[in-house]
Amino acid sequence: MTPSIEDPVFYNDLNLSFAKAWDLIEPGASKRTSPAHTPVVGTIGGDGGPQLRIMVLREADRANRRLRFHTDVRSTKIHEIASNGKASVLMYDAAEKLQLRLSGEAHIQKDKAEIDDAWSNSTTFARRCYMAERPPATPSLVPTSGLPDWIEGRQPDELQLVDARANFAVLWFEIHSIEWLFLANQGHRRARWDWHDGTQSWSGRWIVP
Repeated sequence: MTPSIEDPVFYNDLNLSFAKAWDLIEPGASKRTSPAHTPVVGTIGGDGGPQLRIMVLREADRANRRLRFHTDVRSTKIHEIASNGKASVLMYDAAEKLQLRLSGEAHIQKDKAEIDDAWSNSTTFARRCYMAERPPATPSLVPTSGLPDWIEGRQPDELQLVDARANFAVLWFEIHSIEWLFLANQGHRRARWDWHDGTQSWSGRWIVP
């Protein structure tokens, strides 16, 4: 099918659609206004059901097919991922009318040097999230941020000497497949790419929207 003048260049091109997918993913790690900056991350809960949450994308590594997120080492997702690493990431760009569903495997970084590096490159404001005295999801009788009383209301630059590194964890998501959905009045386009370890390459195909 020949695209119309209004169709984007990737409309009927599988390779250009794949490149466009990464054009959406990569800016999410460095641009706060990017639609990919806060994707939905899904994991398998301890009861076998899906668990979804918004997370901030910290790094997008196209060459190694992985995304980096930060989390609290005391959170329930840490133990859940250790039991079942199957995970997914959902991104949607409303302006581009483009949805990406990424499937793969999540794991928690074990290398201390890499964790230290991620911590040192985090802002003081971000580090404050890990100063909570009790683990995430701990029941509370009153509304609370979880932070100690002396931290409440203080500016991030006042907290530079406080080190909550022990509560900080790095979550890596390795992408096994990318499913793309482009919404268009003239006809939607949907495609899927799967990674093959044997050939160290992606294979893609069009699928019905």
